[in-house]
Amino acid sequence: MARSIYVASPEGYTGKSSIALGLVDLLVSKVQRVGVFRPVARTEKGRDSVLQLLLNVDGVDLDYDACIGVHYDQVHADPEAALGTIVQRYREMERQCDAVVIVGSDYTDVASPNELAFNARIAANLGSPVILVLRALDRTPEEIRQVADVAIAEIQAGHATVVAVVANRCNPGDLEAVAAALKDSLPVFTLPEIPLLSAPTVGELMESVEGVLTAGDPALLSREAEGVMVGAMSMEHLLDRLHDGAVVITPGDRSDILLGLVSAHAAASFPSLSAVILNGGFTPAPQVTRLVEGLGQRLPIITTQLGTFATASRAAETRGMLSTGSQRKLDTAKATFEAHVAGDKVVQLLDVPRSEVVTPLMFEYELIERARRNRKHIVLPEGTDDRILRAASTLLARGVADITLLGVESSIRARANELSLDLDEATVIDPHDEEYRTRFAEVYAQLRAHKGMTVERAREIVPSVSYFGTLMVHLGLADGMVSGAIHTTAHTIKPALEFIKTVPGTSIVSSVFFMCLADRVLVYGDCAVNPDPTAEQLADIAISSATTAAQFGVKPRVAMLSYSTGESGFGADVDKVRTATRLVKERRPDLIVEGPIQYDAAVDASVAQTKMPDSEVAGKATVFIFPDLNTGNNTYKAVQRSAGAVAVGPVLQGLRKPVNDLSRGALVKDIVNTVAITAVQAQGQAAPAAES
Repeated sequence: MARSIYVASPEGYTGKSSIALGLVDLLVSKVQRVGVFRPVARTEKGRDSVLQLLLNVDGVDLDYDACIGVHYDQVHADPEAALGTIVQRYREMERQCDAVVIVGSDYTDVASPNELAFNARIAANLGSPVILVLRALDRTPEEIRQVADVAIAEIQAGHATVVAVVANRCNPGDLEAVAAALKDSLPVFTLPEIPLLSAPTVGELMESVEGVLTAGDPALLSREAEGVMVGAMSMEHLLDRLHDGAVVITPGDRSDILLGLVSAHAAASFPSLSAVILNGGFTPAPQVTRLVEGLGQRLPIITTQLGTFATASRAAETRGMLSTGSQRKLDTAKATFEAHVAGDKVVQLLDVPRSEVVTPLMFEYELIERARRNRKHIVLPEGTDDRILRAASTLLARGVADITLLGVESSIRARANELSLDLDEATVIDPHDEEYRTRFAEVYAQLRAHKGMTVERAREIVPSVSYFGTLMVHLGLADGMVSGAIHTTAHTIKPALEFIKTVPGTSIVSSVFFMCLADRVLVYGDCAVNPDPTAEQLADIAISSATTAAQFGVKPRVAMLSYSTGESGFGADVDKVRTATRLVKERRPDLIVEGPIQYDAAVDASVAQTKMPDSEVAGKATVFIFPDLNTGNNTYKAVQRSAGAVAVGPVLQGLRKPVNDLSRGALVKDIVNTVAITAVQAQGQAAPAAES
């Protein structure tokens, strides 16, 4: 029987979708199959935006149509028949899931006091406890309490049970007062008002004012409008009132204001605007248009036939939706939920047991959680890459790590503003900054003096972002580095090999991939760095890989792979593995290790029963050590493609301080995971900063 929670509200604009998003994200980290269901869907261009948002969460794998009960018109026509259809369709979907988040109706189509009562009847018939979400905006704590009392009574009258109350969109200073006003036998969670979450995008404003994009980058229509203002005053007064993310409405025949706004947007000393809306049906003169184009800005400029009052009124009434189009909104919504809602309490309310399997998303969630527990400082040298900027925004919003980006600060922050990313908490350092360059050159020259390095030559080398970032790690200015999105592996790890060096007792830097299968996580090493390790090096790789596995919650049972199992094979290749296995057992007698062993005997219990019936590793291996790079690299890619495994890595191991490499095709999610891994490695390798 699936476990479920029903998210209901007594009115619209409570931020219910962000609470539902947080619940889905939480459950994905706890169970294998999470479902979402919309009993009464609204049709907006053929799709319910809330349902679409939740279906796009990684870990929810359901068809859109299977997650809808009925539409509003069916409820209007025959409520009883609609209720029967809802129950039937829910039961069909429920069988596929371990836990389900049910999102009640929105009050956008039905303005009726009976809507909450109907939601209560649905919850009762589905056997789902209710989380009641209230809108606290512009209400006193006592007023919120009154709304809660009425709503709870209505839900109970429908024979449903409220198990928690969420007061959303509270004045940030009233969180404790609201919690105290609501406190009774029910768990209460209070979340602050976050203006960004209800801010419309420039594209939504353009649609609302019936506008047309006449200049600028269409991709920037997805940026949030964090304030709308009418620009009808003189330019010098208007400039004083501009702020980041503002959309300025001005008559289309005011070329002076248009030119002033575009120039201010381009200047580093003025705020970055989201858009300019030219109203009245006027368009700039051709000469002005050419001048604007010559400034080379991508600021969206929109024209509308509406007058100033109508344009401003429609813009003010436009409410933004939480959607997959804004990573910043999604990150902010998730971070706010995580900060203010006790996830463990919610899981207890649902009586959701911890799954015995470990899905890729569970593994990734645990990475993020572990990184957050002891926040570390990670340097990302490739600050000019949009993926890095997006990942940095997510990492900061979710509190995963402190971030330093390398690059020209004005350029990085301008691009972040264009992409609607929040990098206010990020540190930005120019690798050509003279103070850093001088200090780092002296340190590097000392480190490489035995190779004939001079300070003059070092001054040419250290502005290279990989050297600069690695020197930050060496000097304790950062706890770890992640690079490689636009640089080669050699470019990324060469500085680390020169002066970070290996941990005592380890002779070689190697790598592992975390292979996240549908129900477990395996560790593969070395699949990325060492082409043909010796027996001694292979033993080092095995010990490092077992240590890495344990650090990330994978109990190491080490399989030293070869083309033969046990004593059945002969030859130089299998002898290398046999020797390496002996060395591992001598150096780490506490490790469970088997070798030589074939892959099938290591992973398949039935094969293991035949080939190695008494082995503690055969059929149960979690750490797989490949004899050479050719075998390891091809195997991990074969498993990744044929078994649909998520390969997280490569994760470098053996270094005194963590430096990790990215694939040049890395997605934002890959970068976030790699930074989290690097932070966890730094937690385990905390050591005094190197002396300069």
